[in-house]
Amino acid sequence: MSAPSLSADVPQTSLLPGILLASAGSIAFSGKAIIVKLAYRYGVDAITLIMLRMLFALPLFLALAWWSSRGKPPLTRKDGLGILGLGLTGYYLASYLDFWGLEYISASLERLILYLNPTIVLVLGWIIYKRRITPLQGGAMALSYAGVLVVFGHEVGVQGPDAALGTLLVFLSAISYAVYLLFSGEMVKRLGSLRLVGLATSAACGFVLLQFALMRPLNTAFAVAPEVIYLSVLNSVLCTFAPVLMVMMAVERIGAGLAAQTGMIGPMSTIVMGVVILGEPFNGWIVVGTAFVMGGVFMVTRFGRAPVK
Repeated sequence: MSAPSLSADVPQTSLLPGILLASAGSIAFSGKAIIVKLAYRYGVDAITLIMLRMLFALPLFLALAWWSSRGKPPLTRKDGLGILGLGLTGYYLASYLDFWGLEYISASLERLILYLNPTIVLVLGWIIYKRRITPLQGGAMALSYAGVLVVFGHEVGVQGPDAALGTLLVFLSAISYAVYLLFSGEMVKRLGSLRLVGLATSAACGFVLLQFALMRPLNTAFAVAPEVIYLSVLNSVLCTFAPVLMVMMAVERIGAGLAAQTGMIGPMSTIVMGVVILGEPFNGWIVVGTAFVMGGVFMVTRFGRAPVK
């Protein structure tokens, strides 16, 4: 996303509703990790858990795709292939790797890794499009990754070697989503953000359901504790569908840049919920690491074009 700017066509008095929407959307997004960690306490695996999330979310995103497609030109073959590709990288792989990684690391570390998204987009832009990375952006990236390493070092001491696997999986999730962000710009302009999100997420739901059908007996789909079903419904509605709408509405009101900066509340809310709900530790290492990550990402998004997840 571009740097935040309060342009003349956005009156200062009109900013509050958009900022509130962006904040609520960011907090709702951050609750996903908390719900996933709670569900893991009932013995469910990542494949089943993400299947339930996407199964319950599918009708909502299909409705969004239908509503946002009214009166629009039909999709071309190129559009269809693009939607499948973006659904594969941005929502299927990113979500599955994230859920899998959360089996091994805390919700706080997971959110900090995902918050590195702007830096990953910046690096991918340098590799693919030869976009220059300024010394300021490079320093900001180094600060962000140093923050993750600080929290990771503490996590290894608590969780053991599995923390390395969980960190790698979540980082791969962040890369997958960064690929989606990098290549979605043209399609957003052509299809519109809500239509693209509805269609791409519906495609991702299809990939997840296919994965479950290939890897698990179908009669085990709901062979989980009732609490897992309740948590999955909550995850689908409150932490998946609702924040998508809130963030998109916020972007329409205050612009992408300011919405991105407001999203910095996400890591903080995850840490607070992790401590209060999950009983995760809160200490100086987490404070320092979080400050480094958020400070570095703020500088990248303030002085660069990288979008934020």
